[in-house]
Amino acid sequence: MLNPQRLRVFREVAGRGSFSAAAEELSYTQSAVSQAVAALEAELGVVLLERDRRGARPTSAGAALVAHADGILAQLDAAEAEVAAIAGVRGGQLTMASFPTAGATIVPLAVAMFRDAHPDVALTLAEGEPEEIAPRLRGGEFDLALLFEFEGVSEGLGTGLRRIELLEDPMYLALPDAHPLADSPRVRLQDLSAESWVQTSADSPCARHVVRSCHSAGFEPTVSFETDDYQTVQGLVAAGVGVALIPQLALSTVRADITIRALHPRAPVRTVLAATARSRTAPAADRMLEVLADVSRRYGRGKV
Repeated sequence: MLNPQRLRVFREVAGRGSFSAAAEELSYTQSAVSQAVAALEAELGVVLLERDRRGARPTSAGAALVAHADGILAQLDAAEAEVAAIAGVRGGQLTMASFPTAGATIVPLAVAMFRDAHPDVALTLAEGEPEEIAPRLRGGEFDLALLFEFEGVSEGLGTGLRRIELLEDPMYLALPDAHPLADSPRVRLQDLSAESWVQTSADSPCARHVVRSCHSAGFEPTVSFETDDYQTVQGLVAAGVGVALIPQLALSTVRADITIRALHPRAPVRTVLAATARSRTAPAADRMLEVLADVSRRYGRGKV
């Protein structure tokens, strides 16, 4: 394999017709230039330069190598520049994924901040639930993903992920405005044991956790309606057909005809986290993690 540095030295000697002139241009000693050319000739097993009192001239083999040298070195320079740009977050791409409620709240703010700072990074965003996204993240399909987990739950996201906790996302009780508990000073989950419930699809992490929370409060919830659209959940609650637990991230828009209450003594909470595969982290992903952490802090303080 050709040594790029020796090739650069050879090209300079061939172009200038002089070892001393090449040494001066490259800030090398003449001995170092001679050694580099001799090593290159040894690598290739041919004589590349004819040396005499008039200087140095390429042999036929040397002339053939000169013809290719500019293109070879230009490609190497371009490759090094591209890698350096990606390392400095000045290029390349970043593939992200998010669950829907984060994708509608903190992710757009983070994307806007990131693109302002790094406009040359090609950024893409996919959407899905954590149990769908996590395996694809481990498999290298995404550079970074927003996921969530519930406290004290054994069904985690699996191994092989580097996790960065962003914020806690408590679940709030949604009631019809006319509900008897809407004006109660304190609402406990066990106070809702006789209610009909509206929740996300039964196999979703949030629905499973609502059921677990109800079990911990001593009752089996009667689930009347299922939908993965939280605006539809709000609509069903407003119509008086059930109550629901809704994550705070899904309450960026709240209907005027429902009441949102915090549960006593503590609501179910899910932890929102950003994750990358442990085996590979793109430089742009590290920068996006910083942006997401900043946006999440401000979101938690109500400043976004």
